Amino acid sequence: MAGKHVLVIHGCNLNLLGKREPEIYGRKTLAEIDDAIESVARELGLEVRIIQTNHEGEIIDAIQESVEWAHGIIINPAGFTTTSIGIYDAIRGVGLPAIEVHLSNIHAREQFRRHSMIAPACAGQISGFGADSYLLALRALAAKLSGS
Repeated sequence: MAGKHVLVIHGCNLNLLGKREPEIYGRKTLAEIDDAIESVARELGLEVRIIQTNHEGEIIDAIQESVEWAHGIIINPAGFTTTSIGIYDAIRGVGLPAIEVHLSNIHAREQFRRHSMIAPACAGQISGFGADSYLLALRALAAKLSGS
């Protein structure tokens, strides 16, 4: 699996992790989550590029640009989950396997959070395991990329 590249996207407000509603999102900071992602990626023989943005268009641009170098995408669309047809279209458009991630169990929260516009464009969705949701997604994507 050497040489496989993965784009990891953190959506809006995730730069506030560790401070924002820790009872829902946990106490780990985004930097701590990124360190864990990089560590597991190395273990799996993956190279990751990680971005965080509060801007939907930047997420779409990153997805479109990833087609030139990435083999897969892990995305936490955060607040764009329930609204972004643009992100859905971008994932579908590049044709790379993508896994949607959420720290909290979106299906156990407010009704408006339970429907993802992004999920139908993805190979799968992992939610409710806090920061470990990203690590589970990395393992799932690595298996998918290796044909397992």
